[in-house]
Amino acid sequence: MSCGNPHETDCREVLEKVYLYLDSETDEHDCAAIKQHLDECAPCLRQYGLEQHVNAMVARTCGAELAPDSLKVRVLARIQQVRIEITESVEY
Repeated sequence: MSCGNPHETDCREVLEKVYLYLDSETDEHDCAAIKQHLDECAPCLRQYGLEQHVNAMVARTCGAELAPDSLKVRVLARIQQVRIEITESVEY
């Protein structure tokens, strides 16, 4: 996904790291770059809001249970696959 406007950090790069950002798992440089991008880019901010909502819903549903690492890897891979499919369908 790209909003078509030039940004210091590309939209795709931000959206690839949005879950890490939500979980405070980005380094200081990435955190600052993502925050700046979200402040400037309404489409990415909307996507971030959706991801934030999903993250909160999963946290409420799962409670204190931790997902196995293998599940996390599969979920993140599927999310990336869906993002690619959406991007390809929009580009045509």
